[in-house]
Amino acid sequence: MRDRYSVIKRPLITEKATGKMETDGKYSFEVDSKANKIEIKRAVEAAFKVSVTKVNVVSMRGKLKRVRWQPGHTPDWKKAVVTLKKGDKIEYTK
Repeated sequence: MRDRYSVIKRPLITEKATGKMETDGKYSFEVDSKANKIEIKRAVEAAFKVSVTKVNVVSMRGKLKRVRWQPGHTPDWKKAVVTLKKGDKIEYTK
């Protein structure tokens, strides 16, 4: 089993994700591109001491960007949307 900090890279704090946290108990994370649902579930449960009921995973494609005249590309990444058991909550600190 991999370390939980190598599976979860960072939480995604956006306006849409914050709304899902408050209403549905769904939390979004940027995760390692090679991580599967079972590893993500175990990592979230170990890191935040909550119980996970469902994990959805999306592979996000990088965007085409331009720096001056040179075309470039942002990297591909993986997003996980984790649903927690009713009553569980993750507190983020600054």
